[in-house]
Formats: sequence, C-alpha cells, structure tokens
Amino acid sequence: MGGPYQWHDRLVRASWRWPLVTAIAPVTWGSTYFVTQRFLPAEYPLYGSVLRALPAGLLLLALSRALPRGAWWWRSGVLGLLNVGAFFALIYVAAQLLPSSVASTVTATSPMAMVLLGWALLRERPRLVTVGAALLGAVGVVLTAFTGPARLDLVGLGASLAAMLMAALGYVLTRKWTTAPGATPVNVFANTSWQLMAGSLLLVPVAVAVEGAPPPLDARTLPAYAYLSLVATALAFTAWFTGLRHLSAGTVGIIGLLNPVTGVLLGTLAAGEHLSGRQVVGIVLVLLGVLAGQSLARPGVRLPRWLRRPAGLRRPARWRSPEAPDQPDSADQGVRAVARGHRS
Repeated sequence: MGGPYQWHDRLVRASWRWPLVTAIAPVTWGSTYFVTQRFLPAEYPLYGSVLRALPAGLLLLALSRALPRGAWWWRSGVLGLLNVGAFFALIYVAAQLLPSSVASTVTATSPMAMVLLGWALLRERPRLVTVGAALLGAVGVVLTAFTGPARLDLVGLGASLAAMLMAALGYVLTRKWTTAPGATPVNVFANTSWQLMAGSLLLVPVAVAVEGAPPPLDARTLPAYAYLSLVATALAFTAWFTGLRHLSAGTVGIIGLLNPVTGVLLGTLAAGEHLSGRQVVGIVLVLLGVLAGQSLARPGVRLPRWLRRPAGLRRPARWRSPEAPDQPDSADQGVRAVARGHRS
C-alpha cells in the first residue's frame, strides 16, 4: 500500500507497544497468587517477599552495573519502601484479615488513585475517557472477584488501603523522578534494581522478627521462588517502570487491573471450574476499560485517530477510477505531520 497507509500502520504499532510491554507486569503479578498457594509455604510471607525481591534486585544490578548517585540514594530508599518493603508487608496483613473479594475491590481503586496523584504531582490533567475507563474496569474487577457478602475487618481494610495508596504514590514518584523536565536520566534496570534492593533490605529485619528462621528450600519451593523472582519481579517491575516512562500514570494504573483478573482466571482453571456469567461480564468490562484507557497511551494524541484511517486518505491508485483526476496530496501531508508529532 501507499505511503499514507504505511505511516498509519506504523503509528498503530507504536501506540500499542508500551501498553503491551506494561501489561506484562499485572499479568505476571496475577500469576503469583497461583504459584504462592500451590508451591510455597503459607507461614513465610515476609521471607517469601525477601526471596522474591532480593535476587531480582541483585540480577538487575548486575545487568545495569550502576549504583545510585546523589539524590538517588534517598530516592531509592523512599521508592523501595513504598513499592516493595511496606507494600509487601501491608499486603501480608491484608491477606490475613480480608477476603480476597474485598482485597480485589480495594485494588480496583488503584487507577483512580494514580489518576489523582498524577494530576497533583505530575500535572497530568485527567480526561473524561481516563476516569470512565478506570471506573468501568473497577466495576469489572468487583464483578469478577465478588463471592458474596463478607465480613470487613477494619485493620485489614486499613492495611489494604494503605498498601494501595503507598504503591500508587511510589509509582507516580517513580515517573516524576525519571521523566519530569530536568530529571537526571536513569537506566530502567538500574532504577528498578535500586528499589528492589532497598525494599528487600528493609523487609529482612521485619521477617526475622516476625517469622524467625528462613524457610527451607527444596525441589518444590526453589523453582517457585525462582519464577517469582526472575519473572514476576525482575521482568514485571522492569516492564511496569518502563511503561511509567512512556505512558501517563492513569493509563498505567488502568492496565494494572489485569492483575486480579489474571489471578481469578488462573485460580478457576486450576480448580477445574468454569467461570460464571457474572465473572465473564466482569472480565469483559475490565478488558473494555483497559482498551478505552489506551486512548491516552501517547500524551496529546487520541487512540481513535490512530486506529482509524486518517480522514481524507486517498485510496491506492489501483482502487481509483482511471478517469479520476489526481488531487493535492493533503492527506499524505496530514499523516506525515501526525508521524512527525509522534516521533518528537
């Protein structure tokens, strides 16, 4: 096809590159529920978090070969506390006191928290489509994970809300300190490794105080810890923080709704059960919310313009009538203008 169509196809591919990369994180995080419940001891959640984060941090540190400099020493500590250390500890408390349906409902509010924090700290003014997509996805998560009326434990609810808010703040600060005007460029492997190292080191004394000696490693648990560390942590956090460099905070938060949906799907399949009609509707709503949220995948450019052929695009010559006179190539110029804006 002619040049205009090539430009359009290139734009469509580019518009979905970073959302797809970012989606690696919530999908693999959703699998952690299945792996943890099937292969890991339930009485060592804090040590499990250390064994998950510390090897991942060491691996990424070896790949990046970079230590923090200047302000990144204290920033890494703050982000490690928010995104890893305190987050994992609070999630542990919430998991002990709350039903999974309630915890998933709290998680579903994370996109709105990231939208509001992005507005306050990054001046990323939310658009109606972002708010609507976040609400639609949240309703979908509730329908997918809801198992009936549940007793609410106020301590567990507070821990779950605190974990969600701390992680949302940590993600927005990560975007602010790596992409804001005047920010010092930092390799994503290095930045991720610093956060994981700081968070895991903060968890070690808590794990020793609460759980005593570390859990034994055997042929059953070692592969599970390796998967959680290499895939669900090193790969997932790198993909997540990469997305935060290229997408708005609200867009990334909406993609995160794939986390509870993946967990429900894997749990249902592992139990040999079938999804209920309510769960199917919920999953569809989550996917619609994620797709709708990608209209802001590139700041300032709306997805519908990319998904549809630009208005006025000429058909290739073999489709036009031989008698049709050639028109000024304004459509080609328009597509090239969009492409130049996309590359800048």
